[in-house]
Amino acid sequence: MADWVLHVDMDQFIAAVEVLRRPELAGLPVIVGGRGDPTERAVVSTASYEARAFGIGSGMPLKIAARKAPEDAVFLPVDHAAYEAASAEVMAALRALPGVALEVIGWDECFLGASTDDPDALARDAQAAVLEATGLHCSVGIGDNKVRAKIATEFGKPNGMFRLTAQNWFEVMGEKPTRDLWGVGPKVQKRLAAHGIRTVRELADADEQEVVAEFGPRMGVWYHGLGSGLGPDVVDETPWVARSHSRETTYQSNLTTPAEVEAAVHELAGHAFDDCAAEGRPVMRVHLKVRYAPFDTKTFGRKLPAPTTHRDEVIDAALALAATLDQEREVRLLGVRAEMTMPDAGDTVERTPVRGRI
Repeated sequence: MADWVLHVDMDQFIAAVEVLRRPELAGLPVIVGGRGDPTERAVVSTASYEARAFGIGSGMPLKIAARKAPEDAVFLPVDHAAYEAASAEVMAALRALPGVALEVIGWDECFLGASTDDPDALARDAQAAVLEATGLHCSVGIGDNKVRAKIATEFGKPNGMFRLTAQNWFEVMGEKPTRDLWGVGPKVQKRLAAHGIRTVRELADADEQEVVAEFGPRMGVWYHGLGSGLGPDVVDETPWVARSHSRETTYQSNLTTPAEVEAAVHELAGHAFDDCAAEGRPVMRVHLKVRYAPFDTKTFGRKLPAPTTHRDEVIDAALALAATLDQEREVRLLGVRAEMTMPDAGDTVERTPVRGRI
């Protein structure tokens, strides 16, 4: 018996839930986002595989998706309650598998930890359990740690499985670009390339201190380790401890005056504070996100003099950040994130520096 980590990822989850509710949509390009109106400002939450074939993907503005979409494409509004209910059913089905620990990392994905001599059979059991309980399909990555299991899932999509371990890591990943590593985005990829590090193997073979010099002692070690597929291997069922709460809005008409921006930030900051207050935790830092028209996004942060449970102090900090914005530019989106102090018990689960928990 060996210890294994399985990463379960629902296939086109949000679109699949919508098709399950509306079987007549099966086989059509389905695009879910905003209020389902492609003439409004909103982004794609998810697209079915049929829609992805036309270059439509998550995070794309709906208006651009509409230009790419074929005539038979269907645009639907986001229905958070439906996805939360489906997610709960998926996790309940997986949690009921014998001998597994389950760690939820999102609506549509989780890790399973188990000691078994047949991880492929466990993966098949997981897929069958989810399908029987919900009618939804999932892909499973099998690994000897969370990083390899997570990356393996991409090779198993859709509705399949793939095993990635220390034994076949370089055979599978060695010549892949560093962008294919979990948690390496285009900016990190570019910074690595400036050091002559373009492939996964080159990252593994690089001088760790060179990577640390570029990214710092924590992230540098993490990124260097990713080159060899290193990462945590313990699946922990301890609930995720939220670090912050945020609220953001994309405005259908640009905000054009400082007074409009101030009123919007005041409202967003109040809602973000209320979400933190509901947890009974003080706010220690406030962040402001702005997207100037047409699509230039910037984020600012400010640490408070001391953690606070006073609503006005959080709002004032957000307004102070808003006062630094370029008043000559029209604003398309605003967001306020309130970062909280940790609970007295802290967070006992091993976390990675990237994407919070993996």
